[in-house]
Amino acid sequence: MTKVKIYHNPRCSKSRETLKLLEAEDLDVDVIEYLQNPPTQAQLKKILKFLALTPRELMRRKEAEYKEMKLDNPKLTENELIKAMIKSPKLIERPIVVVDDKVAIGRPPENVFDVL
Repeated sequence: MTKVKIYHNPRCSKSRETLKLLEAEDLDVDVIEYLQNPPTQAQLKKILKFLALTPRELMRRKEAEYKEMKLDNPKLTENELIKAMIKSPKLIERPIVVVDDKVAIGRPPENVFDVL
């Protein structure tokens, strides 16, 4: 059986919908509530690589923390942005589903079918 990881926020409707889709597929799902257990720098770099995104593209730029931390500064490095996401995981777009070396963002939730 394929092992699936979901970086999940139970308060987010899209995250709940995505988890429900995964569970309906009878998959072995490892649910990581990333607000309590944020991904490491290495995990975020791997996710970004597989999604072919920059750190800023994976950030929720409308969150108050984004403005408060001045993350719109174009001089910030990728590592600085990744560290900001680890410090304030609320900034990470959600949900993220990882299956081996494939990754999808569940927006819309049906996107996860691309990696199953």
